This record gives sequence, C-alpha cells and structure tokens, in this order.
Amino acid sequence: MAKLTESMTNVLEEDSMEQDIESPVTIHQPKLPKQAREDLPKNINKECAKRKIQRYVRKDGKCNVHHGNVRETYRYLTDIFTTLVDLKWRFNLLIFVMVYTVTWLFFGMIWWLIAYMRGDMDHIGDSTWTPCVSNLNGFVSAFLFSIETETTIGYGYRVITDKCPEGIILLLVQSVLGSIVNAFMVGCMFVKISQPKKRAETLVFSTNAVISMRDGKLCLMFRVGDLRNSHIVEASIRAKLIKSKQTKEGEFIPLNQTDINVGYYTGDDRLFLVSPLIISHEINQQSPFWEISKAQLPKEELEIVVILEGMVEATGMTCQARSSYITSEILWGYRFTPVLTLEDGFYEVDYNSFHETYETNTPVYSAKELAEMASRAELPLTWSVSSKLDQHAELETEEEEKNQEDQNERNGDVANLENESKV
Repeated sequence: MAKLTESMTNVLEEDSMEQDIESPVTIHQPKLPKQAREDLPKNINKECAKRKIQRYVRKDGKCNVHHGNVRETYRYLTDIFTTLVDLKWRFNLLIFVMVYTVTWLFFGMIWWLIAYMRGDMDHIGDSTWTPCVSNLNGFVSAFLFSIETETTIGYGYRVITDKCPEGIILLLVQSVLGSIVNAFMVGCMFVKISQPKKRAETLVFSTNAVISMRDGKLCLMFRVGDLRNSHIVEASIRAKLIKSKQTKEGEFIPLNQTDINVGYYTGDDRLFLVSPLIISHEINQQSPFWEISKAQLPKEELEIVVILEGMVEATGMTCQARSSYITSEILWGYRFTPVLTLEDGFYEVDYNSFHETYETNTPVYSAKELAEMASRAELPLTWSVSSKLDQHAELETEEEEKNQEDQNERNGDVANLENESKV
C-alpha cells in the first residue's frame, strides 16, 4: 500500500507539473512611461514598415505642436485681445454676438428696475405723471431703449426725461461703456480680418528641395515665389535644421534647431521677390550637411524649416510664410526647371514648371569627401616640387661629403710619404 500511494502521488505531481507547463501564463508588465515604451526594441520587418518622420512644421506652414498640461491658464486672460484674435472665426463671432447681447440685456434690466422702483409701471397712461423714460411700459421696451441708447439709434419714441437723475447717470455710464465695447470688439474684428496670414497663401515654396553642384560646390537649393503683383517689401529668407542630437555629456536634445546659412553674410538672404528665386545653401565645413552623402541622406531623421518674412506692400503689416522639407523631399542630383522667359517687351513666369526638376550629374559623395578628394588631387604637385628640392639638396650634401672624404684620403697619403722619407 505504501508503494502504491507513493506511485500515485508521483503521478499526480507529474500531471500537475505538466499542467503548469502547458497552461498559459499571463505576465502583467509594469506600466512604463511613453518615452520608455518607445525605446523598447520592436521586431518590425523593415522592408514592410517604413519609418514615418513626424513633421515639426507642415507643408502649409502650420506648426505641428500642441501645448498640453498648461496650468497657468490665467495668462491667456491677461492678454485678452490677442486671445480673441487667435480664436477661430466661429468662436470669435459667437463672442462678438454674446458681448453685445449681454450688455444690452444688462442695461435694459437696469432701466426696467429704475422704472419699476420709481413707480412708472403703476402710472402707465397717466398724463400727469412724469416717468424716467417716456413710453417705457415693460422689460421689452426697456431692452429696446437700451439698444437705442448704446447704438445711438434714437428713434425718438422713447426718451429720457429731466426728472430722473439716476437715469441721466445711467445714460452716461452706458454711453461710455458702449463706446469701449464697440472699440474693443470692432477693433478685434478688424485686426482678425486684416491679418496677413491670408497674404502668406500666395507665397509659394517648391515641393522639393534639391542638392546639386553650383559653381563647383555642392549646394542645397529650394525655390520661392510670389503669386501677387503687389510685392513683399523688405523680404528676407532664413532656414533652420530640425534634428535631435545628443551632447558629449550624454544629454539628449529633441528637435534641436541649427541655423542654415542661406546668404546671411553676403546679403543674399534679402530678396527682391518679383519673380521666383532659387535659394542656395553652400555645403561647407560650417554646414550641418558637411558629412552627409547621397546614400546616408535617406537614413537621416531631419527636417528643414524655411521661413520667408516681409511687409505687405498694401497694408504695411509684417507677413510670414513657412514650409518644411523632410529627407524624402530632398532630391540628390537634381536642379529646378527654369520658369522665366523673355517675351516681347516683358518677362513671363510659367508657374506650371515652378515645382518641376530635372536630373543632373552630381557626385554621390558628401561635401567632406569631395574636399578630401580635391586635396589629394592637389598633393602630388606639391610633393613633386618639394621632393625635387629635397633631392637636389641631398645630392649636393652627398657630393660635398665625397669631396671631403677624397681630400682626407689625399692628405693621409701625403702624410705617409713624408714619414717614410724621414725614416
């Protein structure tokens, strides 16, 4: 019996172990922060899934940044005018209507309370009674009188009398506050209507940026144009490279901004934008593209933000247009198709070809590698001159050493002969 019980217990233990192995086990992983979850390794088929680069600035110029967890919301109210101007049109119109309606209702309520407290409602139609406001017989008529007072319509049917000092004071207060409300709301609407954002819609950037040779140097280029006949005054262009970096101390800086020189020191960044212009950035040692080749460019996670600023000729307001280029929109070995042609007495711009490019012979190496190749090509010339000079100097020294040895040998032979003669 003992052996039977032991064998039964062994069988049960083995069955329980097999059940533990075969049963699915749910492991609850701890909840990690978003950045830590993104850093976890993921087994993704690289051929099927392509990396999607998140834009910092969209092609239409809008910044792809959302502000979250803003606790100090009172700061928006300290600059209420800018807050109202930045609102969308539907909210702006709603606030516009609500402000006027509330002020009319508020002062209409006060006019009705004055009439009610003076007893004007009890003497409607009494010719011997002098009311505060003539022909005011209820809240609706008080509301209409408030509208007439604030908008200075004055139909003449309802008028304030001189026997009501509190009504005269209220009339002064409503007139002053009504003027302030009109100035504030009308000014807000005027600024919103005349904003130069719509002017930026007619400032266009090329769909792609290109990299090719210009005057023997590797350059990054993009094209800008103005569709209107009224020009942008004091137009200037600048560019920024948006790319995350890690410092030598290990600090990670997301979306680090680096200036891209588009002619700041030579004045080429100040534009006379009458016809489309090609903006060029020379890739030199100070350029962030110094070590980037054609093969390495698609692997880079970067974004080029271009900003065009100037004053609108018609209004004098400052206008800014923005666009951006990611690595897939930078074409290596291409140039822009010319769009300007000379006609009979004028120049014509063909905007159908504004975004078109054509392929050209461009080395696939980076600007650094091209500079090293050029320096290697020049080194043999310098080596030949220096080597010839060194060889000539070495021959001269060797000849002098040989002459010295011959002279010493001759002197030694003469000395030996004299000794022999003496002996």
